[in-house]
Amino acid sequence: MSTYIVGVDGSETALKAAQRAAGLAAKTGDTLVVLSAHSKDNTEVVTIGSDTWILDDADQAGKLAERVSTRLREDNPGAKIESGAVFGKPVDALIGAAKERSAQVIFVGNVGTHGLGRVLGSVATGVIHNAPCDVYVVRTVS
Repeated sequence: MSTYIVGVDGSETALKAAQRAAGLAAKTGDTLVVLSAHSKDNTEVVTIGSDTWILDDADQAGKLAERVSTRLREDNPGAKIESGAVFGKPVDALIGAAKERSAQVIFVGNVGTHGLGRVLGSVATGVIHNAPCDVYVVRTVS
C-alpha cells in the first residue's frame, strides 16, 4: 500500500489538488494524508465579555485539514483518508511528512500567473525541487 500526501491551506487550488489525490487514492486503495501546516506555535486566549476562546495555530490547522478530509471522504466513500497539522513552512512540512511516512507521491496544485508569465507557485516549486518522492502537479488553473 502506498501513501499520498497533500497540503491544504483553505485555497481552491489546494482543494483541487486534494480532490485529485483522493480520487486516485480511492481507486488504488492507497492512503491519502491531508495536512495543513502552521508556522507558529501560538496559543492565544481571547476574552470578550464573559466569553473566552482559546485560539491555537496547531488546532486551527488540524481543523482545516479535517474539514477538507471530511469533504473528501463524502466524495470518495471507502477511501482511506487521514488528516493532521504539521509545524513548519508548507514546503518543509510536506517534505518532512513525506519522509516520515515514506510517501510515494506528494500532490500540489499549479498556481501561477496567466499568459507568458505563468509559473508554478512557490510551494509547488519548493516541493518539486526537494521532494523525497514523486510529485504530482494538478492543473488547478487554466
